[in-house]
Amino acid sequence: MNKDELGLVMTSTALRLLDSLPPYSDSTDIVKTVAALRRDGHPADLVSAVLTQSRLRAKATAKFGEFASRMLFTEAGLEQATRLRVAALHAGRYQSAGIRSVADLGCGIGADALAFAALDLDVQAVELDEVTAAIASYNLAPFTNVTVSLGDAADHDLASVESVYLDPARRTAGHADTRRLPDPRDYSPSLDFAFGVARRLPTGIKLGPGFDRSLIPDEAEAQWISVDGQLVENSLWFGSLARPGIARSALVLRGGASAELVAEGDSPDAETGELGTYLYEPDGSVIRARLIGDLARSLGARMLSEQIAYLTSDDLVSSPFVAAFRVVDTLPSDESKLKKELRRRGIGRLEIKKRGVDIDPAVLRRRLSLSGDGEATLVLTRVAGRHTAILAERV
Repeated sequence: MNKDELGLVMTSTALRLLDSLPPYSDSTDIVKTVAALRRDGHPADLVSAVLTQSRLRAKATAKFGEFASRMLFTEAGLEQATRLRVAALHAGRYQSAGIRSVADLGCGIGADALAFAALDLDVQAVELDEVTAAIASYNLAPFTNVTVSLGDAADHDLASVESVYLDPARRTAGHADTRRLPDPRDYSPSLDFAFGVARRLPTGIKLGPGFDRSLIPDEAEAQWISVDGQLVENSLWFGSLARPGIARSALVLRGGASAELVAEGDSPDAETGELGTYLYEPDGSVIRARLIGDLARSLGARMLSEQIAYLTSDDLVSSPFVAAFRVVDTLPSDESKLKKELRRRGIGRLEIKKRGVDIDPAVLRRRLSLSGDGEATLVLTRVAGRHTAILAERV
């Protein structure tokens, strides 16, 4: 979205038209819809802008639920926005710490600021990009306890706030087709600035789940969060926002439930052992938090091989932190023999997982030329250091 498109969308005519449209879906006939709107006398550029917002609202439902139907978005802003459920957890930390005001530096389209405001915190939201700042202003307009400023986060005066929340830009500038920035030194605002603020004020910093762990300050609580099986972020918490005695946390949100695994630091690995009746794949948040050893011990499980994030046990245990599989058989890891064995078993639908082996599952699946009505999971990994193919079924 550029300034011209923003100007179109922000008019009362466009907003009324947007709200009047039926919900966008994969079955929406775009050509027919455009033709109908044009027959009603709406200009082509207005129709295009409104339909783009309608599509983005539908896409945003996964993150914002029913709130998405009253918000505006850019492609990049939506992609980078915090899910509302996760934003509510962020805001809850500030409320629990007794904090009454926060500067949201790099507020994007306003997702976290919305959650802060909903808990009655006074929010100073700052955004460097002009179009994104205007979108945030619209999304946050229902709240009287929020101000949105256009400016550089590093220049914002923090004298009047008790705390800070930062979501540094980790992608190239723009509103669509942005690229991830692999070097943290290129984040905006910079990590040096963010960590400097954290030494002065209670601070939360949202980062990508793959953030280099060696850069995490010793005084921070690092929390990795997964939502419905997808690892979504790594948040660092400082000062009164960090919980005493907790340096590592894996938070799993699935459906309406949540579960958390916490520790004072990285946990030592569990003992390795033979493949048992059941195989367990830890949630991505547990793997990133390096709490696999603690998880294994809590489940009475063992590791398949050193530094491989698969667990095994002889008895089935249930945990929100793992996906469980029943081991059916171990198969030859040689591709031609594996192909022959899968065909013999009539397996036509195969989920392929791998850890500790250099194999592209998509390429392997094509080479296997699967056929049949059966389905299974194939786990390619190392057991006691040896390459092994494990045929399993999800529990």
